Amino acid sequence: MPRVPFWASGFSSRAGQNATRRTMLFGAAATLATGLLVWVGPAAADSAIPAHVGHASWYGEEFASRLTASGERFDPQKLTGAHRTLPFGSKVRVTNLRNGRSVLVTITDRGPFRSRREIDLSYSAARLLGMLRLGVVDVLIEPL
Repeated sequence: MPRVPFWASGFSSRAGQNATRRTMLFGAAATLATGLLVWVGPAAADSAIPAHVGHASWYGEEFASRLTASGERFDPQKLTGAHRTLPFGSKVRVTNLRNGRSVLVTITDRGPFRSRREIDLSYSAARLLGMLRLGVVDVLIEPL
């Protein structure tokens, strides 16, 4: 006679009871999966990365139409930026600390590749911040 696993003992093998057992097992598995998803799910965007101050630079026409790290073509006329760690597509408010101007940019690329710089901005974003002539300014970077 075949051995019955310990977790199945006490159950008969009638079709109706098997369906009930499967429904109960799937329900328990779904509840467990939902609990795990909530427990290890991604943190809220506002608490994941704090605002910080750093140096910003800009890049423009020399990179126009080249593919960015995210796969889209760079357009200097769009409000975009490059950051080393922020996720692609994330929105960031960048504020020039010299004049108080701010702009909302979308992260589409990786960089900057110069030490002590936190973010590279497109030509249009740099123009709106008033940093074209200076090239590099101190900014407040606020992930949204």
